[in-house]
Amino acid sequence: MDKATFLAQLAHDGFQPPVLVEREPHDRLDVHSHPFEARALVIDGELWLRTAEGEQLYQAGDIFHLGAHEPHTEGFGPEGVRYLAGRRSA
Repeated sequence: MDKATFLAQLAHDGFQPPVLVEREPHDRLDVHSHPFEARALVIDGELWLRTAEGEQLYQAGDIFHLGAHEPHTEGFGPEGVRYLAGRRSA
């Protein structure tokens, strides 16, 4: 998905304007959750998200979604990752 379409969808669906998130190569975040719903567009690099539904790889152009309070882990590829993340209150 392109950035303009993603931004329009976020606004339409009531998400806050996105923030740019950058993570280091080969880093990871252990199990955690957020008090908000998140929808993000991967700009560069790749990440893996593991939720109760399994593990999924996301690369440039992909969108991922996490529900509020949804436990997950994150792993980042050899070039790290940059993504735009929109948040919506639970």
